[in-house]
Amino acid sequence: MKRSPIIRRLAAALVAVGLTMSACSSQGAGTGTGTYSVWDPYPQFEKGSDWVKVIEKCGGQAGVTVERQAYDTTDLTNKVLLAAQQGTAPNVLVVDNPVVATLAEAGVLKSNQDSGLDASKASPNLVAAAQTGGQTYGVPIGANTLALYYNKAVLQAAGVDPASISDWTALGAALAKITAAGKKGITFSAIGTEEGTFQFLPWFWGAGAQLTNLSSPEATAALELWKSWLDKKYAPNSVINNTQTTSWQEFATGEYAFAENGTWQLQNAKKAGFDYGVIPIPSRTGGVAPVPTGGEFVTVPAQRDKNTEATAAKIANCLASPDSVLTTDTALTYVSAVPAVQEQQITATPDLKVWVDAVKSARGRTSDGLGTRYPKISQPLWTAAQAALTGSTSPKDALSEAQTAAAK
Repeated sequence: MKRSPIIRRLAAALVAVGLTMSACSSQGAGTGTGTYSVWDPYPQFEKGSDWVKVIEKCGGQAGVTVERQAYDTTDLTNKVLLAAQQGTAPNVLVVDNPVVATLAEAGVLKSNQDSGLDASKASPNLVAAAQTGGQTYGVPIGANTLALYYNKAVLQAAGVDPASISDWTALGAALAKITAAGKKGITFSAIGTEEGTFQFLPWFWGAGAQLTNLSSPEATAALELWKSWLDKKYAPNSVINNTQTTSWQEFATGEYAFAENGTWQLQNAKKAGFDYGVIPIPSRTGGVAPVPTGGEFVTVPAQRDKNTEATAAKIANCLASPDSVLTTDTALTYVSAVPAVQEQQITATPDLKVWVDAVKSARGRTSDGLGTRYPKISQPLWTAAQAALTGSTSPKDALSEAQTAAAK
């Protein structure tokens, strides 16, 4: 059959995730049946959970029945692309924020202007992750991000005040004192995947570097910082292969002073068996470093019927509304994207203040107009980190190669 521009864009997106095109279908999803489909990346939440109750409530308020399907994050992206090509996309889609630009540029998603989605109550720095081509696609349901957990006993034994760690120099001085006292310094994830880039970005951005110029002096300074930690034994060589989970497991032994990790570890931190604290990741010269946002967006995929899209937008707006997201973000261990709800979270759990501050300084990985260019930048960046940390090349040369690769 003759392919439309949307089908051609979908074909390119499918190739990007290693899939192939299948036959076209004329069937739509959720049209004329009173039943609307919601797909999300939370298979851990079953019927009866707070998250599913919110979905059912929002469907009821829109006057329809909701059928919810949950998939792992990677599977969800693949299935949505195939479903859109077949004309069976879900009515409402909750999807990881870096994927929004890919789906939007493939023609899968409706813009907020067209669908009626309202992102005005969410923080602009979080909404930016879903902006491409001058349009916004979706509303952030919440955010998680990175900060530095610390072991209070290890810092106290080394005579380190966590409040003194306001820049890279102060952090380096603290790590020197900690290792001199016979303790272990810092653990993080530098694995050769998106997790490695995610963990490197606070230092990269905190040095003043930009993703459009991977070989800048600022970028080099950030990678030299990481490499110096390995050379001085402040960080273990295991960081080269650490995921964020295995990095956390190292910190949970109680032997490390610091761990770079996220809000999703809060419950594990409470079970660790030692007193811990959290401080923001410092920028090079002082202040809080920009950190990358994790978390999902509620979006409305394109349908053949405008009324179906309008009803889907009612469900999506309900899912992202302040009345709903406090329950949702608590269930997901997310910081809300809505400032007013963030204050409610801090009131209920004062320990969340550090995380709220971090989210306020956060950036979307696809922000600044990068959109679908981001994956082409991220892979060379994590490759450069791997090359530098293993000692196969210098940070400067590794980043020079990364910039060449990203520019192709």
